[in-house]
Amino acid sequence: MSAIQGRPGHPGPPGHPRRWLILGVICLAQLTVLLDNTVLNVAIPSLTRELHAATSDIQWMINAYSLVQSGLLLTAGSAADRYGRKKMLIAGLALFGTGSLIAGLADSTPQLIAARAGMCVGGALLLTTTLAVAMQIFAPEEQPKAIGIWSAVNALGFAGGPLIGGFVLDHFWWGAIFLINIPVAALGLAAVVALVPESKAPRGDRPDLLGALLSTIGMAALVYAIISGPGHGWTSARVLGTGAVAVLVLGAFAWWENRTDEPMLDLRFFHDRRFTGAVAGAVLITFGMGGALFLLTQHLQSVLGYGPLEAGLRTAPLALTVVALNFTGVAAKWSARLGTPVSIALGMVLMSAGLVAIAEVDTGGYAGTLAGLLLIGAGCAVANPAMAHAIMSAIPLERAGVGAGINGTLAEFGNGLGVAVLGAVLSSSVASGESLSDGLGAGQLVGAVAVLAGGFVAAGLLRRAERVSA
Repeated sequence: MSAIQGRPGHPGPPGHPRRWLILGVICLAQLTVLLDNTVLNVAIPSLTRELHAATSDIQWMINAYSLVQSGLLLTAGSAADRYGRKKMLIAGLALFGTGSLIAGLADSTPQLIAARAGMCVGGALLLTTTLAVAMQIFAPEEQPKAIGIWSAVNALGFAGGPLIGGFVLDHFWWGAIFLINIPVAALGLAAVVALVPESKAPRGDRPDLLGALLSTIGMAALVYAIISGPGHGWTSARVLGTGAVAVLVLGAFAWWENRTDEPMLDLRFFHDRRFTGAVAGAVLITFGMGGALFLLTQHLQSVLGYGPLEAGLRTAPLALTVVALNFTGVAAKWSARLGTPVSIALGMVLMSAGLVAIAEVDTGGYAGTLAGLLLIGAGCAVANPAMAHAIMSAIPLERAGVGAGINGTLAEFGNGLGVAVLGAVLSSSVASGESLSDGLGAGQLVGAVAVLAGGFVAAGLLRRAERVSA
């Protein structure tokens, strides 16, 4: 399949004849990475006991993943556009599988931390390239449904990680949670080689090495400052210093991208109101949802008294709702009828109502939480694919990798910020004398406001962009 060109609003080529099979292959590759994002959390007690890992070691095992991945997503997407998306899929699967093998056989915390960082490089390639390939192989009218399925796999990974991790740890040693990635990565590698067509940007730009370096350092520093804030204090030298480095480096990145003839990220994308609307909404939505779901796990365990595996099982209705509505195409049909702005607004209202239900309804039992999870799942199923499609469709098709990198970077940034800020709301509430239950509820309500605000900001900007285009 030759490189595909196109711009938003113009008819694209017909879909690839094996597009649904290919989508299954790339979703399998993506699912492997997503499961590993959450599976480590349930292994923390085993790692502490068997590797004699200190709390700081555990934090680095988890944070190394977020730091490397958030820093590399934009660069990985640009590399996929430039050198070929199939090549980057293959490289990502190979790196992820190799890193999983080293992690599974590690006998010290430094080895495990290094292996996790290496897995992140492969993960960044996979998360950006899968969405870019989906945009290439589907005709424009089928892209919303394909992105809906891609988004449903994200939810499946979120719910499946703790469940799979809990099952494996009940029967095997901790290293098995990494070794189970290897056969999946090998299967995905064979399928990608056999089925996925190669595509890349038609022009042979010189690589923007300085832009890649600046974006990687700047985003990693920004995320590090955010995740360090709750533990070290927002006014500590570590947080303020790292935050200052992030601001300076990202400022230099923006200056360089605006100056160079062949930028990795064309800042003219931000002149498109569809793009800026989707970006603004995505940050606020992931801020609210990332932080609120972080609080949800504590609510289930600390307030309702469930164990880790039980808590994981009880979050499953959220993911199952997303999977059901996206895999059946119901959410895509709703979005097609309502249009992107209304779909995003409706989804955010549902998600916000779900967070309020968890915070306020029947706090002594699971019924209110279940109702909230179902509402959040329905909202995610409608809004998240619409938001991702708004970002991707505002960017030329030949730069789909960069678009996927932006989408992934926003998710990492918003999630990290949400966990940090809503975690701080929880801490301050408890410190002021409120109960843990009240503190968790306060955090959920702040998340609900952020989600609702994000939905209406994005919907308003996208509606205005549609009127201008019309």
